[in-house]
Amino acid sequence: MSAVFDWAREENLQPELITVEVWRELPEEFCRLVEIVNGEAVRAESPSRPHQTAARRLTDLLDTAITTHRRRSPDECLDVNTDFDVLLWEAPRTTIRRPDIAVFECAPADLRPLPAHMVKLAVEIVSPGTSKVDLVEKKAEYAVAGIPWYWIVWVVDDRVSSIEIHVLDHTLGQYRPHVEMTPTASTATIDLPIRVAVDWSRLDGLTR
Repeated sequence: MSAVFDWAREENLQPELITVEVWRELPEEFCRLVEIVNGEAVRAESPSRPHQTAARRLTDLLDTAITTHRRRSPDECLDVNTDFDVLLWEAPRTTIRRPDIAVFECAPADLRPLPAHMVKLAVEIVSPGTSKVDLVEKKAEYAVAGIPWYWIVWVVDDRVSSIEIHVLDHTLGQYRPHVEMTPTASTATIDLPIRVAVDWSRLDGLTR
């Protein structure tokens, strides 16, 4: 018999909605295992090794682009990181998501969760178990939260096969396709609003 039947008891239901104030007091180990959707804790999928490698290498490419951008525009401070909590909204019920990668305005390390208005780009790497969440739920939520750019990264056969780049249409309040990048050339460049060179050779062979 599945262990779910032992767990499915009234006393095991979440006792109350999670607010930002409650979330900040929860054990960090617990917060790393979940996202908060409309006040409810939702288990976050553990990423595969190719997923993790793709995230790390894409972050390196974005970090290089940010370093170059900061030299050209020293008054604009941007940063990039992986798998950290972003507060999309507090009302009517708190929603905190954890993008695989995000480019954001520089912020103190103790500012958590990071407010969505500081995020310039959210990146999600599609996994078999998260495709509906990444393509439908998070896409809509990031748009409502006002994040200007959204990348959907597809991993197929141990490599990044494409990057779908979406830009927020503020009039419609949703994303519209901007461009789809594929490894048709060894290097491709996109401005979003920083110039990023995508070296496709770095996005192949994700498992060694």
